[in-house]
Amino acid sequence: MSQGFVIWLTGLPGSGKTTIAQLLAEELRRFGCAVEILDSDEVRRKIYSDLGFSREDRGENLKRLTFIANLLIRNGVVVIVAAVSPYRAERAEVRAELQPFVEVYLKCPLEVCIQRHAKLYKEAQAGQILHMTGISDPYEEPENPEIVLETDQSTAEEAIQRILLTLEQSNYLKPDQAFSESDEEKVRQRLEALGYL
Repeated sequence: MSQGFVIWLTGLPGSGKTTIAQLLAEELRRFGCAVEILDSDEVRRKIYSDLGFSREDRGENLKRLTFIANLLIRNGVVVIVAAVSPYRAERAEVRAELQPFVEVYLKCPLEVCIQRHAKLYKEAQAGQILHMTGISDPYEEPENPEIVLETDQSTAEEAIQRILLTLEQSNYLKPDQAFSESDEEKVRQRLEALGYL
């Protein structure tokens, strides 16, 4: 079984975490990795909706995400967590519990995030959403993340290539491990022949 690890995407709402997580998962599967995405918002909606966005509730949310991620990692899964996770202390606790751990900071100016998620931020500015990171609650930038992506200055594809290169340099991935397009086509044809597609 291959080694599982976590890629923790942190940044303001609207910085690109969900988009990067989805594209990165596709690429990692080309390397033959078993991959799961834990998108904080989606997990909150589908698994537990009892938490708000106070600092205490955010901390509890991260504890739950960490527990799920740990189960997956120890079974050889690459886990991509997309969570605002705005506080350094809580991220440090997560890092201490999840190993191997790659922190990716999606750095994006607040004004760009507001443009991307205008409705969400408008509601927060009107006081309809409490504890909104970047508006009424702080975001504490990571001090030593493994990767910083300035998502207002690069495409999602460029960001993915940067992450993959870092993972290769850190020996999480091997360059010759990736499936080529012809490999993928052969697998698809074989699955079709077996009636799975």
